[in-house]
Amino acid sequence: MALSLPAYGEVTSRNKEIAERFAKCDTNHDGKLTMNEAKGCMPRIYDHFSYIDTGNKGYVTVAEIQMMAAR
Repeated sequence: MALSLPAYGEVTSRNKEIAERFAKCDTNHDGKLTMNEAKGCMPRIYDHFSYIDTGNKGYVTVAEIQMMAAR
């Protein structure tokens, strides 16, 4: 059985939605989402924060969230 990859348009649309939500949640507009910023705004990111923040930096970027969503 072959697995199909999401169509390019679907990925682009999802990445755009993630970027828009990220921008709204990034309250200090530094391009980094902390656990506190994610808590009330992006609950799924909050729930999986330590999984996404592999370097234990205390923040995640929009690119890291998009990469996680693509898995």
